[in-house]
Amino acid sequence: MHIPMYAENNDFLDRPAPGVWRARGGLKKNERIKGMDMKSNTADPNIAEDAMATVIAPDLGLAPLECVAPERSDPCTIVIMGATGDLTSRKLMPALFDLYLKEGLPDPFLIVGTSRIDIDEQEFRAKMRSALKKAGVYDETRWPSFAKALYYLHTDFEDLESFKSLAQHLGDLDKKYNTGGNRIFYMALPPAVYKSAARMIGQVGLADENQNGNGWSRIVVEKPFGTDLKTAEDLDQSLHKDFREHQIFRIDHYLAKETVQNVLMLRFANSLFEPLWNRRYIEYIAITAIEHLGVEHRAGYYEQSGVLRDMFQNHMMQLLALTAMEPPSRFEANQVRDEKIKVFRGLRPFQVEHLKEYLVLGQYAAGTVNGQAVPAYRAESGVNANSLTPTFAMMKVYLDNWRWQGVPFYLTSGKRLDQKLTEIAIQFKRVPHSMFRHTLGETIAANRLILGIYPEETITLTFQTKNPGAVVCLRTVTMDFHYQQNYSGPVLDAYAKALIDCMLGDQMLFWRQDGVELCWKFLTPILNRCETCDDQAELLHFYEAGTKGPRAVEDIK
Repeated sequence: MHIPMYAENNDFLDRPAPGVWRARGGLKKNERIKGMDMKSNTADPNIAEDAMATVIAPDLGLAPLECVAPERSDPCTIVIMGATGDLTSRKLMPALFDLYLKEGLPDPFLIVGTSRIDIDEQEFRAKMRSALKKAGVYDETRWPSFAKALYYLHTDFEDLESFKSLAQHLGDLDKKYNTGGNRIFYMALPPAVYKSAARMIGQVGLADENQNGNGWSRIVVEKPFGTDLKTAEDLDQSLHKDFREHQIFRIDHYLAKETVQNVLMLRFANSLFEPLWNRRYIEYIAITAIEHLGVEHRAGYYEQSGVLRDMFQNHMMQLLALTAMEPPSRFEANQVRDEKIKVFRGLRPFQVEHLKEYLVLGQYAAGTVNGQAVPAYRAESGVNANSLTPTFAMMKVYLDNWRWQGVPFYLTSGKRLDQKLTEIAIQFKRVPHSMFRHTLGETIAANRLILGIYPEETITLTFQTKNPGAVVCLRTVTMDFHYQQNYSGPVLDAYAKALIDCMLGDQMLFWRQDGVELCWKFLTPILNRCETCDDQAELLHFYEAGTKGPRAVEDIK
C-alpha cells in the first residue's frame, strides 16, 4: 500500500465558501489525494461538473462573549517566569491581551513578569506593547488599562533571596488589588531551568495552597517534559516535591485548538461515525502535522531534540489518542485522560531490529520555499555542520486492542516541506465485492473522512456517485464543511483557551504524568536505536526543502 502524505492536485483541494458542502468530481486518472491512492472510474473525467448542496448549521443565538469562557475564574495573578523571552512576546502576552479585549480575564487580574534581564516596569510594558503590535492584536484605546495590570521583577531563577523578594512583591500586590493570593506560575523558561525555578517557588512558600495568605497555586510547564523516560520521571519527581498533581498543568497547545477538540464531538456526539470507527471498516489512519518553516530561532533546542522529541512525544501522540480512544463515561478531565492512557498502553512496542519497516527519518537540504531559496538544516545558524538530527519522520504504529487490532496508524511530521498542514485522515476499506466489475472494473475507490485542523478547519468526506449520462461510470465526489460556518463570535487562540482552563483549574487539555511516561516508554527504545547505532547516517534520508519529504516514505507498507 502506497501512503502519500497529502494531495498533489490543488484543484481537488479547492475549498468552497464557508457554509457549503461541495460535491466535486472529475478526478484525473491515477490522481493522488490526501494519504491514499485513488484511480478514477470516470470514463470521461472532463465531463464531471461540480455539484453543490447547502449546509444547515444554525446560529445558536449565543451572545458573543458567552463563547469565550464557561465562567469567570477567581481573581488571580499570572506570574510569567521568563517574561522577556520569545514565547511571552509571540504567544502568551498576545493571548492574554486578546482575552482581556474579549472579557475573558478575571476581575481583578495581574500579570507579573520575571526574568534575569534587569529592566524596569516601564521598559517591560514598552516591550509588551511592541509585541502586541507585532502580533496584530493591539488596541490603543484598551492598552492603558491593560498596562496598569503589568508588573515586572528582575529574578535569578537559582537564587533563593531573589525568590523571597518575589514572594514579598506578590504578597504586596495581593493586598493592593485583592487578588486573593491565587497565582499561576507559567514556566516560559528553557527546560533546564524548570526544576530549579519550581523548587525555589516551593521553598519560599508560594506553592502552598490556602495558607499563609495564599489561595490556589498552579504551575504551567511547557514541553518538552524531559528528553526520555528517565529525565521525564526525574522532572516529575522534582515538581512533586512542592506541587501536587492537581496543581501541575503540562501544556500541549495542540489540544486547545478548536478543531482538535472537535474530534471528540464528531466521534461521540454522532451515531453515524462511531459504529464504523474500528478495524472492520477502516483500512488505515494517517495523522499529519507538517510545516514549511525551518528551525528558525530554535536551532539550539532542536539540535538536542529532533523531530521525534519535538513532535512525536507530545502533539502526535495526543492526536493519536483523540482519534483512537474509547468513549469516556463523562466529559470530564480524568475520565477523558483515563481513556487516552488506555491508548498509550495499547501502543505496540517497536521492533527496533526492523526499524526501517516502521520508521523513515529525514533531514532537509537546501531548496526553495514560497519562491525563496532557503538553506539546508546543516547550514542553519547554531547547527552542527555534520548534524544527524532528523527534521522529518514518518512512523507506522499499531494499537494492540480489540477496536484497532491490525489497523496501521501513519504519523508524519516534518519541517521545510511544501506547505503547513495538520489533518487526520480516516481511510475506510473498499467495498468487499464489486457488482460493477463487468462495467467499471475491479477497483472502486474507498470512502475517506478528513478532519482538517490547519490551515483549513474543515470536515471532508469522499464517496462514490454515478456520473450523469447514459454510460455507467462512477465519479468520486467530496463534501466539505467549514468549522466556522455561520459563527460570528470570538475565536480564541489555542494559548488563550489553555490559559482560561488553567485559571479555572480544568486539566482536560493538559497532560497527566502517567501519559507522559507511557509515551516516553514507547519512544525511548526508538531514540536509543536511532542515536546510538553504527548506521545512524544510513537511517537519515535527505530531502530538498520545499518538497513533500524523502521518497523513502513510499517504502512503508
